[in-house]
Amino acid sequence: MCRGCCCGSTAKYPGYDHAWQLERLRAAAAASGGAVAVRVTDCLGPCDQANVMVVQPSGEGRRRGGRPAWVGWSMGDDATDEILRWAEAGGPGIAAAPAALELQFIETPGERTRRRSRR
Repeated sequence: MCRGCCCGSTAKYPGYDHAWQLERLRAAAAASGGAVAVRVTDCLGPCDQANVMVVQPSGEGRRRGGRPAWVGWSMGDDATDEILRWAEAGGPGIAAAPAALELQFIETPGERTRRRSRR
């Protein structure tokens, strides 16, 4: 979960309770018995799509081909609910992402570079 210059910033997004979102995610992780983890970082990069979260696959999800999913514009209870439901269902490689959440998937800087190099 990004909490750098733009993500989680009440200066940039004053209408959202960023602390409450992080609290909800941490509470869900604590209640999951280790199935869900929350890590906070300063900046993930795509600031124009803040708030940014990355949903990582579990070990089993990775063995099944799951890749990290970058989610942009992940503010508010609806986005947080979707992310939590998906993570609790197993996340990438295990469970399909909710359709509404897929609309918020963003391309990572590495994906853009790989796509350009294939031209």
